[in-house]
Amino acid sequence: MSTPSSNHVDEPAYRTIDKFNAALCRWVSIGTLIMVLLTFLIVVLRYGFQMGWIALQESVMYLHALVFMVGIAHTLRAEGHVRVDVLYRKMSARSQAWVNLVGTLVFLVPVCITVAVISFPYVAESWKLLESSQEAGGLPLVFLLKSLIPLFAGLTLLQGLSDIARYAHQLKGGAR
Repeated sequence: MSTPSSNHVDEPAYRTIDKFNAALCRWVSIGTLIMVLLTFLIVVLRYGFQMGWIALQESVMYLHALVFMVGIAHTLRAEGHVRVDVLYRKMSARSQAWVNLVGTLVFLVPVCITVAVISFPYVAESWKLLESSQEAGGLPLVFLLKSLIPLFAGLTLLQGLSDIARYAHQLKGGAR
């Protein structure tokens, strides 16, 4: 008799983080579609009807920030970032795992922690003021926009920890 969780016994824990970031990425892709449609609307309104709204333009900027800041963690997992791999691509899978492990520990984790620590007072002050746009007719949500900075750091750090577990699992002889 199998239990409901027995299907996932062999699945490494880091896959949960991967699935979470993949789900976020699917939601963010909807934001990309909305951003394109809003940009189209802005262009039609401006050049077809000589109308424009600052809030509509700022909403595209907010969505753009959301797409990149939240999507970065999934891009990291999908190995979609630019990499100069003149030597890397010729390495064995084990050597690549070592390079990725060391790179993540030495570069990614400290940068994410630094961004989170440094951005926290900046974002907290914005929340304290409920900071809004300086433009007349702009969105009163600058504090939410700035919140994407520590969110980006946290999601990327979480994905980095997942990657560290994956690389360690690979080095122990496990499958990717």
